[in-house]
Amino acid sequence: MNQTVNYPLFKKEDTDAFFALFQNNLANFVIIAVTMLGLGFPVSIVFGQVIPGAAVAVIVGNLYYAYMAKRLAQKEGRTDVTALSYGISTPVMFVFLFGVLVPAYTLTDNYQLAWQIAVAAAFISGLIQVLASVAGNWIRAQIPRAALLGALAGVAFTFVAGEMLFNTFSIPVVGLVALVIIIVGVIGKIAMPFNIPPTLFAIVIGTVLAFTLGYQSTGQIAEGLSNVGFYPLIPSLAAFDGMSYLFTALVGLLAVILPITLYNSIETMNNVDAMDAAGDGYDVRECQAVDGVGTMLGSIFGGLFPTTVYIASVGSKEMGAGRGYSILNAIVFGVAAVTGVIAALSAIIPLAAIAPILVFVGLSMVGTAFQSNKTKYFPAVTIAMLPYFANYVMTRFNTDAGATVAEISEGIVPLGEGAMFTAIILGAITVFVIDRQFIKAAMFSIIAAGLSFVGFMHAPELAINAAPDYAVAYLIIAVFFVYLAYKEANSTIKVVQNESVKQQAAS
Repeated sequence: MNQTVNYPLFKKEDTDAFFALFQNNLANFVIIAVTMLGLGFPVSIVFGQVIPGAAVAVIVGNLYYAYMAKRLAQKEGRTDVTALSYGISTPVMFVFLFGVLVPAYTLTDNYQLAWQIAVAAAFISGLIQVLASVAGNWIRAQIPRAALLGALAGVAFTFVAGEMLFNTFSIPVVGLVALVIIIVGVIGKIAMPFNIPPTLFAIVIGTVLAFTLGYQSTGQIAEGLSNVGFYPLIPSLAAFDGMSYLFTALVGLLAVILPITLYNSIETMNNVDAMDAAGDGYDVRECQAVDGVGTMLGSIFGGLFPTTVYIASVGSKEMGAGRGYSILNAIVFGVAAVTGVIAALSAIIPLAAIAPILVFVGLSMVGTAFQSNKTKYFPAVTIAMLPYFANYVMTRFNTDAGATVAEISEGIVPLGEGAMFTAIILGAITVFVIDRQFIKAAMFSIIAAGLSFVGFMHAPELAINAAPDYAVAYLIIAVFFVYLAYKEANSTIKVVQNESVKQQAAS
């Protein structure tokens, strides 16, 4: 029953929570802009389409979660309800950048088409997440946590922590200083001067050092300010234009979209569960649907990155935040995107100053993958991480991957193709072997054979009989697991029979 409570629109505790959420989203927005510009995408697409579209997704989700917080406060008659933190999923962002956008451009050699294809992929991802909200709990129950989090840890270790650590070391006087500030403030929990949030302090100090020591010039400030203007939030048909390519020549990208969307859906579920444990119980299925709808709306306005509920929600709860920080985040990013402030910050803030934040985020994800599982499942987490190491190597070499890495190992490229599926399946098989659930291991092996046969794994494109050697290998493995299950069952029967005989003899 709803009760009338004085649930404030904003309170002082929302300020700290806002800065924590703001920095997370800001880091993602800057990385998106810098990466896309570095790949050669024109400013008109990056700041005129992608950033405003991503902002729409952030606005919609944050405002809806603020509404959900108010609804929960009224329902339970409490004023200490905290809205869920929300924004672009960092690991999924990197997968879409390097696993969707880059391959789309590589195959089309057209920035406009590549953007349209990536936007279509985001729309499909959002739609899948909405649909998955109906069966999310069932899917979650079928896939071992070690497999799913291990696959995520692979993305976090390579594309997030690894890639960003390389950028951190590109300008050591800037990056290393910023990294140590984050280690001291976030990991060591030592207060920064004037109680400035450590991540914000790292960005400020890193940027000041870059300009002071000549790594950034005043010309970059001028360049950044030149991008300030008016970038209206205008819907387009780009997502639907890209569908024709996504379901024809680039249908193989579905091998990336499907599993990473599944992860994204379960990430939201896990983070909502964590908030429930902290005292605020939200409807998991509604949250998954909100994330999906936010992603789809963002894609209609040009954005190409799925969104999710952040684990930072628990931190905001500990700060005593309400709903105001979520509302403020929506307003600030809406204004920043429309006015070109994001464009200005992307030019002014050196990547080496902001990369350490994502190094910490990536390492935290890897740590969580292990901490959330029993020690006996560590091998499963580890093996699930490895396919994305191969995927990172082949992705960074782009179209030359086969020729470039062949001398290292001919297995790198096929292991990296469909990495998310491979990671989840190898991790799941390892879990089931550890638990001696050989029939389940056989079932996942058969699924792997089917995915390999049609090209979702170990193949450059979808096709019938795309990776026959791998399909056969997985079928042989399945037969082996069935044999082990039979042997295990007979062994159990013999043990029971022997115990029965001993009991009869004793009586």
